[in-house]
Amino acid sequence: MKIFVTGANGLIGKRLVESLRQSGNEVTRLTRRPPTSDDERQWDPQAESMDSSVFSGCDVLVHLAGENIGEGRWNEKKKQRIRESRVASTNLLAKTIAGMTPKPQAFIVASAIGYYGDRSDEVLTEDSTAGEGYLADVCKDWELAADPARDVNIRTAHIRTGVVLAKEGGALKSMLTPFKLGVGGIMGNGKQYWSWISIEDIVRLFQFAVENESVAGAINGTAPNPCTNKEFTKALGKAISRPTIFPMPAFIAKILLGEMAKPLILASARVVPEKAQKLGFEFKQTELVEAFGSLNL
Repeated sequence: MKIFVTGANGLIGKRLVESLRQSGNEVTRLTRRPPTSDDERQWDPQAESMDSSVFSGCDVLVHLAGENIGEGRWNEKKKQRIRESRVASTNLLAKTIAGMTPKPQAFIVASAIGYYGDRSDEVLTEDSTAGEGYLADVCKDWELAADPARDVNIRTAHIRTGVVLAKEGGALKSMLTPFKLGVGGIMGNGKQYWSWISIEDIVRLFQFAVENESVAGAINGTAPNPCTNKEFTKALGKAISRPTIFPMPAFIAKILLGEMAKPLILASARVVPEKAQKLGFEFKQTELVEAFGSLNL
């Protein structure tokens, strides 16, 4: 297949491009800068429209690009960039491929478990209702932005990704330094659920969505066994042989991180991958300890 990928240089994108190519697919990376190789094409995610010839020959479009939500404190400008980089760009791509002849077979779009909001210990599946708050609203609109593609019967899927475990990026990378220095600890009351997934499995899940015609709609990109922050903290400390005795109370987290502390660290989302498992996807890392072990921290 000919697969086009936005965000191809990101944490998931780099590995996904490599995996897709190893499986015999032809991958074209969409970049915001002028192309520097034959496997790149340029696009402008902030444009109001784009030339559909950019997607000539495309069988599947995978959209991973978006503003890093955990980089820098949130203010109104940052929140607007987070929203526009997801909602507006998804809608631009959806409208563009919807008007093509022939059209791509599928549109696979990143989403996030922020969709569910702060839900205590409620078990959340793809059929659970959306939550409340800024991130939940962004995720809802992000998924709705793909409707132009869905409306013309392009198979469209949204991978609601949880906390991705990778030492080269994401939340885990930012946690490793303080934990290795022995100053890591429970955040908030430690009872909030963190729904995680290994980098290997999230890449495999995106590829599964690309290759399987049965995958459509929302898919939870989380391992089958979500854990509390306390369990996560203890498992990480054990994996790197460091104590985890320095807690970060909720009020300190809010002082240090501002508005993003609650949705990114203190909120609880106990998300399970019910749909992926029903469709036959098999996770390689289902337990947190083995997931950390696979990363050679």
